[in-house]
Order: sequence, then structure tokens, then C-alpha cells
Amino acid sequence: MTTNQPTNAEHDALLGAFSTTDPEFVERIGAFTFTETVAESALDATDRLQYQLGALVAVGAVEPFRVLLDAALDAGVSPIAVKEVVYQAGAYVGIGRSLGFLAAVNEVLTARGTAPRLRSQATTTPADRTERGIATQREIVGGDTVDAMYANAPSDAARFQRFLSANCFGDYYTRTGLDVRQRELLTFAVLVALGGADGQVAAHVTANQNVGNTRAEMLDVLTALLPYIGYPRTLNGLAAVEKGAPAAA
Repeated sequence: MTTNQPTNAEHDALLGAFSTTDPEFVERIGAFTFTETVAESALDATDRLQYQLGALVAVGAVEPFRVLLDAALDAGVSPIAVKEVVYQAGAYVGIGRSLGFLAAVNEVLTARGTAPRLRSQATTTPADRTERGIATQREIVGGDTVDAMYANAPSDAARFQRFLSANCFGDYYTRTGLDVRQRELLTFAVLVALGGADGQVAAHVTANQNVGNTRAEMLDVLTALLPYIGYPRTLNGLAAVEKGAPAAA
């Protein structure tokens, strides 16, 4: 499915229950979500749905997540990629939120006849996760930035820099199933949707450019998220892009 084709299955699954009681709302929000914004984004259906799923984890919307999960699997997103979306998002929203979505994924996969335990995508071990994590962090964030984060951390707070390197980067960014460019756009989507993370959004605008993602791709992600996360968080994300990846003069 290309980006300019109607997403009727998503529309009906998400909004069909309200078509009788709230037809005006369904007419407007349906056209905006599944026609207007889709037409304004160059993301293909699989990437669009992955970033939307990550955003729904961030806002805690389990039922819409289930709907889009079925649509994503029907569109060709692999079960492995879906799990990696939830695992990656979990680093930013915490297990207090992500476990409910992981349970939803397992239930949907089981209902569709897929065993929920999938082949491992891990490439690090407990012994090398810190070293590999720091190396990956330096590639994504920039070596000078990582060095400064460690140098400027008070001794009693240095543990958080180690956690970030070993856990966020060593445990997740090193996994297969999604490539590093997809993971960075996914992280951007999750942080924008989460709200209250303006500093981290700004940092990941830069990180996205470091791994080869463009301003246009970040704007396409924001376009795909807008119907699901609303204008305030989308516009905050847009402000970060305008500052960190301004349009060419």
C-alpha cells in the first residue's frame, strides 16, 4: 500500500463504532487522519504505522494501538518489528507503561496464529553491553557530546550516564529488527508524543541528522503523528525541528 491510497481498513476499525452516534466527528477526523495527513507524508505505510504505534505507546492509548497493530501486520510490518517498536519505546516511557502494550502485542499475535515468543534480536551480552552501548551512543549522539555528558556528571549521579549507555543504547539500539535510522525516527516520535521532553526531542533532532535522517523525514513523522497526539505536542516537535534542522534558505 502506498501513502496516497485510502486506508479504509484503519478508518473502519478505529472509527466504525462511532459512525452512527458521531457521524460529523467521524467524517472530519476520518478524512483528516486517513486521507489528508497521509497524502502530505512521503512515509510508506509500514514506516508510518511503526512510528504511529510508538507514539500510541507514549500516550498510553492501548485500544487504538491494537487497531493499528492489526493494520500494521496486514500492511506487512513484521511481528519482530512490532516487538522492537515496543521494546525501543519502553526505554523512554518505562515498563510501567510499556508492559501493557507488550501484552497487547502478544495477545494479537496469538489470535493471529503467531507464537508470541520470537527469535532473539539481541547482539550484545551482559559482558559487552556497556562497551558496545557507548560505541553506539557515540555514533548516534556524537563522541564529543558523550564525553561531555560523562565529564560533567557529578560523581553521585554518574550512574545515570552509565545506565543510558548500557541500557538505552547497549540493550536496545544495538538490536536488529529495526535499523538505526528507523530507531532514531521512532525515538523522535515517542519523545514528541510523550510530551515534557523538549530537551530530549531537541537532542534527537540532531541525532537523526547524525544517522542520515532528514528534516523532510522528521516532518513526515510529525505529520503522521498529528491526528493521534494533537497539536500542542506536534507543534512542540515542529519547533525543535525548526531550530535543529532549519529549512534551507
